[in-house]
Amino acid sequence: MSNTVFKKFYRSFYNRTGGFMPSKPLHQNMYPGDFFQIRNGEIIILGNIFRNGVIAKEECKIQNGIALHEAQWNFSEGVTKPYSGRDQGNNPIAGDFKYTKQILTFDARGSFMFHTKTPETVKIANWNEIEQQLIIKLTQTMYSFREVYVVTESVVASNWTLAIAGTDKAELEIATEAENFGLVDIFGDTSSKTIQAKDIEYHHRESKKKPVFFKAKKLAVQQEKLEHFISEFSVQNSQKTNWVKSFYAYDFETDLEQFSGATSMNAQMCVLDMLQANQLNPNTALSYFRWENANLDDVEKLFMMYED
Repeated sequence: MSNTVFKKFYRSFYNRTGGFMPSKPLHQNMYPGDFFQIRNGEIIILGNIFRNGVIAKEECKIQNGIALHEAQWNFSEGVTKPYSGRDQGNNPIAGDFKYTKQILTFDARGSFMFHTKTPETVKIANWNEIEQQLIIKLTQTMYSFREVYVVTESVVASNWTLAIAGTDKAELEIATEAENFGLVDIFGDTSSKTIQAKDIEYHHRESKKKPVFFKAKKLAVQQEKLEHFISEFSVQNSQKTNWVKSFYAYDFETDLEQFSGATSMNAQMCVLDMLQANQLNPNTALSYFRWENANLDDVEKLFMMYED
C-alpha cells in the first residue's frame, strides 16, 4: 500500500474538520492524554499523561460525547457520480426485486470519498489548568522531551467509510436494496454493498467506535526566545568573515553569510541545543516552552519519508 496516496485525504481532513487529524497508521487508537512523536512518517505513541501519572487522577477532567456537526465530517475530493438510480433485478427464489445503485468515479490518484455517521468528541476539559505543569514534567522533572505532542480530543463515530483511488481510472459501484433512498447518496450506509471496485487503493468501513481521529497540542519554543536566538545568531554570523580571515592561514574567498530566520521546527530545536548547561531547568522551563495546536506542517511530517 502506497503512503502518498493518503496525503490528499489527510490534508483535506484537517481543513474540513477544523483541525482534526487521522491517526497514522489509520487504525491506531488515539486517546485524550496520549503523548507521541512523529518518526519516519508514523505516529509513535509513547505514553498517556494520565496513565503514566504525569497528571494526577483527581486533576483529570474529561468531557464525553460532545456531538459534532455531521456535515463537516462528510466530504470528498475529485469524485463524481455518473450514475445514480433505481434498478430491478431477479432472484430465482425471491423473484424480482428493486435496488438503488450508484457509480462513483475518481479523477486522480489520491482522490477520495469519506462518510461519517454521528461523530462525537471526547476531550480534555481543563487543558488550561494542566498545560504549565505538563511543560515542566514532560521537559524536566519526569521526561526530557524537546519535541512531543499531546492528544487533547478524540473523535469516534457510529460508523465511517473511506475510499481512496489508486489511479485516475478508479471506479466504485455500490448498491442497496433499502427502499427509502431514491436517488440520495448511499456511500457509507450500512445497508450498501460493493458490487465492483476498480483501481481502488483503500476501501474500509469501520462500524466500531474507535478513536482514530484527534486534535493535539505540540511543544514549541517561546517566540521571544526564538527571536532573541535568531538576532544573536545573525550578529555572530556577520562577524564570522573577519574571524575566518584572522584564524585560518588560507585565503578563503568569503562573502557575508546570511542566516535565515525561518521559525521552523529545526530553528526551534537549535535554540534548545545552544543553551548552556543548567540554563534550562524546572524553574526556567516555562520561559522557554509553550503549547501550540498541531497544524498542516505536522500533517506534512506524516508523509516526509514517502515523497514521490
